[in-house]
Amino acid sequence: MAGPDYAAQVREAYPELDHIEDADLREQVVEAWVLGLERGGWQDIEDIPYAWNIHEVSNVEHVRGVTRIAVESARVQREFHGADPDLDVVVAACLLHDVGKCYEYVDFVDADVLSGTDREHYASEEIPHSISGYALAHEVGAPLAVQRAIPHFLGEVPTRTLEAELVKSANSASSNAITQSAMGITLKEWVAKYSQTQS
Repeated sequence: MAGPDYAAQVREAYPELDHIEDADLREQVVEAWVLGLERGGWQDIEDIPYAWNIHEVSNVEHVRGVTRIAVESARVQREFHGADPDLDVVVAACLLHDVGKCYEYVDFVDADVLSGTDREHYASEEIPHSISGYALAHEVGAPLAVQRAIPHFLGEVPTRTLEAELVKSANSASSNAITQSAMGITLKEWVAKYSQTQS
């Protein structure tokens, strides 16, 4: 019996892939997700939660929200301020910024949504998802500009590009909306309350 068609799942989950003009980059985004899903042993991309303790919002919903926010912000930067962010880099990095959750969150979901998780080599909460996401993007040959925009926590990348800042700020905007609607707290309050709990 064949396993899940991860590539089809990724393409269906993320229609924003169509905003990436470079066909090779578009396929690299799909390939990185396929590797993450295979190694994490997920049955369905929609089963990955937004956070280890927020399961009512999927990671797909969050990633799509981040991408839309960043694209709109890039439009404002271009039209209002005359900046020129690379939209392919922004969309690809947004779509990949949480691919590492394929590895990090396997221990926080019901076993029936997983099969064949490769815990020995990949799946673990030991490495933050922003770093494992960077590694997946690197592995599939995504451009350095995309790779360096994926780590979205302070201090992970010494010099941040305009595109990296768009990803980071869009991630914060989406995350704040999710923690507010799910728990009635800000992202900062969520981090303060739960970062010690998980480690």
